[in-house]
Amino acid sequence: MPERLRFAIVGCGRIAPRHAQSLAELSDRAQLVAVADVIESRAQRLARDYGAEAATDYRRLLDRKDIDVINICTPSGLHARMGIEAAQAGKHVVVEKPMALTIQDADALIAACAQANVTLTVVLQNRYNPPMQDLKALVESGRLGRLLLGNATVRWYRPQSYYEDGWHGTRAMDGGALMNQSIHHIDALQWLMGDVDSVFAYGATLAHRMECEDIGVAVWRFRSGALGVIEGSTVTWPENLEGSVAIFGERGSVKVGGTALNRKIFWKVNGDLANERYILDQEAVDPPSVYGQSHRAVLADVIDAVHNGRATKTNGHEGRKSLALVLAMYASMESGREVHLAEIERLGT
Repeated sequence: MPERLRFAIVGCGRIAPRHAQSLAELSDRAQLVAVADVIESRAQRLARDYGAEAATDYRRLLDRKDIDVINICTPSGLHARMGIEAAQAGKHVVVEKPMALTIQDADALIAACAQANVTLTVVLQNRYNPPMQDLKALVESGRLGRLLLGNATVRWYRPQSYYEDGWHGTRAMDGGALMNQSIHHIDALQWLMGDVDSVFAYGATLAHRMECEDIGVAVWRFRSGALGVIEGSTVTWPENLEGSVAIFGERGSVKVGGTALNRKIFWKVNGDLANERYILDQEAVDPPSVYGQSHRAVLADVIDAVHNGRATKTNGHEGRKSLALVLAMYASMESGREVHLAEIERLGT
């Protein structure tokens, strides 16, 4: 394996520039070799901006010996199939969230990467944000005591035009406000609070013409006995208003929000109520988009993992957890009943 890993990006839409810029910032260890998109002008623009080659057929990149890693930034319904093909071609796989739209496809992707002995990484970049790292460390330290209640809130806005590109909001390629917009916060809540036993959810499509929900609300019961409340929507005109995760324990209450889970909103911990870092975080500058600044950390972990023959911190098994939760909430919406996570595992939905 070369000292500088050679990357290719498949799909040159909204998120691709974050991948490309992150690789540029890691230029001593990474090189963006090529990009691909079915829209030629889009591929050429990204290639020109970052000194890469452009293609319209991603399969051409799979045959190239000078590419080590494929970053999949296409519509969600294509993630698993493209990832499997990349793995079968011997490429390490980086896939945007969600890693698939069914558990069966997620498991097929995990299995394909294991069989090919390549690394699989799901982009869950918000886990790396400094406030989220602080919160994870706080939870693991036990200073919050027994965790009692968790909350994930995504109050975002998308105009109707967002859902008129042929794939956003569709069942085959995307999902709704929970699967697309809220999955990072859903991932964060289970990462912090632990395994979920069951969910009960409602969903509705009230402000858009689309197949899937633009509002989803749910209650979770964690295996620990704690409860969780989830709210995700794309209806909060005229702009994104809140994306946050809050944890309430016996000896502390904490909330992280900001544009991209990058600010401590409150941080009240027994014995540490005058936390200086909390005050400083109130004056922090939000990143320019909800994608945040931590894609670089995800890709740095990929590079280190490949060179050291280990799994990445946000590997396929980690990415699968939030997918299963969204699918359980969808099953609850459709059935009108509480759904246990074990049912999703059994059905391979």
